[in-house]
Amino acid sequence: MIRLGNITFYADNPPALARFWSDVFGYPYREFEGELRQQLLDSGLTDEDLQKRGLAEDPEGKGPRLFFHHASEAKRGRNRIHLDVNVEREPGDEAALDAEKDRLVALGAEVVRLVEQTWGPWPERYYQLRDPEGNEFCLQ
Repeated sequence: MIRLGNITFYADNPPALARFWSDVFGYPYREFEGELRQQLLDSGLTDEDLQKRGLAEDPEGKGPRLFFHHASEAKRGRNRIHLDVNVEREPGDEAALDAEKDRLVALGAEVVRLVEQTWGPWPERYYQLRDPEGNEFCLQ
């Protein structure tokens, strides 16, 4: 049996990007401090190593665990994979979607475009966004 572990992002500033995504999902931001920090330092990691990582984790263990690792080079081009972030709302409640888009923009996201189309028999309305480091995601 296998299951999804981390969803890992390469980032220029892993702690800052971890804070952004923690805020997106309402997770408490998890610093590498206290007992966890000491455990990591005791294993041979350095303060510099810890500054090159970030973590956004659901404290209830239900949502995705996001891990952030320092990138060795700048991001170029589009993502080959992206996250779809769903807004809990009643069908057709576009105000809730728009309000969540505004909240994410206030956190540092950038709106790429609003998509309004049909896919087969299904109407679609969602925002394509970028996180503060340019990673694309959809808000639906």
